[in-house]
Amino acid sequence: MPDAIFSHPRLARIYDAFDGDRDDLTAYLNIADELGADRVLDVGCGTGCLAVLLAESGRTVVGVDPAEASLEIAKSKDRTARITWVHGDATTVSALGADLAVMTGNVAQVFLTDDDWTWTLQGIHAALRPRGYFVFETRRPERQVWEEWAADAAQVILDIPGSGPVEQRREVTDVSLPFVSFRHTYRFLLDGTVVTSDSTLRFRSRDEVESSLVTHGYRVLDVREAPDRPGREFVFISERTT
Repeated sequence: MPDAIFSHPRLARIYDAFDGDRDDLTAYLNIADELGADRVLDVGCGTGCLAVLLAESGRTVVGVDPAEASLEIAKSKDRTARITWVHGDATTVSALGADLAVMTGNVAQVFLTDDDWTWTLQGIHAALRPRGYFVFETRRPERQVWEEWAADAAQVILDIPGSGPVEQRREVTDVSLPFVSFRHTYRFLLDGTVVTSDSTLRFRSRDEVESSLVTHGYRVLDVREAPDRPGREFVFISERTT
């Protein structure tokens, strides 16, 4: 089940405001250009920020996400109804013949078990055309970003149209590597409603990720730095081989 931060209707409506400027998405547009990708699958598309940018660049786009509340926000941004939105995950997408599949943000890290990660890789493999590309990012475990999260527990208050002032707090609740758990707490100051969202991410090493890709029918073409977060993340560019 998706975390409340994505699936709760009130939290989905304010997600973009707290997520801030998505400078990382330009890199994915550039990679799509570099790879000559016209048909793109956005896995874990969330509120649709990247899917909309891809569609605006003239591409055919399919966005899939298990959080219906987030998909509703995404659909509201798709004013020309050019994007195909799918409620589900990579295993529920049919064979699309996609040139490129992408996963941004922390999507690659929400698959906690080996089985879940395997099923996701297989689902994406099936959705790609032969020699299609799979590009995604994942945080580098050696960077130990959870230590920064634990040290930065200050409240943030934003005045959000339609919701009013909302207070956000984040706390790290458990570090049992390779798993890190944390909680977001939101207080809607107009009516005092408090909503919490608990999340867990799995931090896989570069070798572990590369090995899993090769095992499931991909070839790793390049591993890059995330341009907006150098030294913090890997961006894997892989190609379907079977």
